[in-house]
Amino acid sequence: MTKARSLALTVGGIALGTWAARRAMTQRFSFAGKVCLITGGSRGLGLVLARQICAEGGRVALLARDLDELQRAHDELVRTGAEVAMVPCDLLDRAQTEAAVRNVIAHFGGIDVLINNAGIIEVGPLEHMERADFERAMQLHLWAPFTLMEAVIPHMRQRGGGRIVNIASIGGKIAVPHLAAYCASKFALVGLSDSMRAELSRDGIYVTTVAPGMMRTGSHVNAKFKGNHAAEFAWFATSNSMPLISIKAERAAAQILEACRRGRPELTLTLAARAAIIGNALFPSITGHAMKLANRLLPSATDSTGNRMQSGGESRSTKLTPKWLTGLSDSAIARNNETRSSNGSH
Repeated sequence: MTKARSLALTVGGIALGTWAARRAMTQRFSFAGKVCLITGGSRGLGLVLARQICAEGGRVALLARDLDELQRAHDELVRTGAEVAMVPCDLLDRAQTEAAVRNVIAHFGGIDVLINNAGIIEVGPLEHMERADFERAMQLHLWAPFTLMEAVIPHMRQRGGGRIVNIASIGGKIAVPHLAAYCASKFALVGLSDSMRAELSRDGIYVTTVAPGMMRTGSHVNAKFKGNHAAEFAWFATSNSMPLISIKAERAAAQILEACRRGRPELTLTLAARAAIIGNALFPSITGHAMKLANRLLPSATDSTGNRMQSGGESRSTKLTPKWLTGLSDSAIARNNETRSSNGSH
């Protein structure tokens, strides 16, 4: 084969791939009648996604660990006339996770959409983080989505295709201080999601990687904190509530579902997050120095009391975090079933 012919075939392959990608981007997909499995679906972003899918006539399986939260979410959605299944499951347990997929398929007869949304945010300086914190984050943000995808993909192939949405984070694109375990695990999820996408496209399975910035879901009260608990909660909750760098949960969910419909490869939420990712790609050294500066402004490590993990609800100080600073996020707490501090959405 001549070099010219080889080059022509390569160019042709790229052109064909581009055409296929554009076709996938414009291909419409309706949630009406579709079965959607949402992890972490009992509260926060997962619950908002479930509401919007149900409003379009979709059938939803909510997977989460806390049975009381699941019941409240289930009852709310059922009152709207939606078809909803509760699936109690601890995503840290592989056997439970695999059984959850089998139960959903047995109940609904199939799964058309998998949304890997469950997660936990653990905030604090590296001095107070332990290996177990990293292992838990990796299990929940990497291995649980992998297990679910591994279980769902053969089923989707048999049905001729499907949709998978992996909710990562800007923390999976840019490493942020005091979020080491979270960022490491979200980077891993981004890599897994992006690598699977290319190979699954030939089976009609579209994988969308979502990298949200700050979202006003109300989940700040259920995030976990180490170190100077009140100070760590203060910077995190305040950042999470700022209107210029955060997005309302309902708007975020609508954009995520639109990306899923179109089979978009990737979605980054908020202009601030997109700017940060682009800036990091173009000027990684500058970003690295900026993160060092940011770390100097964050709370320092404290004594052994900082090794204890506390929820945001337990860590809040009215002196450091007055209501007016976090009002936008606080307004979403009750609305999105985040009122009760628990052990996480998984």
